[in-house]
Amino acid sequence: MATQIVMDHLGDSRHHFDASDAKALAEAERRFKVLTGDGFTAAVRQADGGVSLVRSFDPNAEETVFFPRLVGG
Repeated sequence: MATQIVMDHLGDSRHHFDASDAKALAEAERRFKVLTGDGFTAAVRQADGGVSLVRSFDPNAEETVFFPRLVGG
């Protein structure tokens, strides 16, 4: 089961989906596009524990974390 974790001012929310379910996969891709379109940064956790920035939806990613844009002042 893959997970998309969305960090925001309220904490975080987790969206689990089965990558073998076409409907769930389409919803996960739609969520990815909406969040990144709204300025969130997406990162995928690698098997070695590292993290890599992603700019397109990866249906094979086990965990994708979305961080809100930071605003300096």
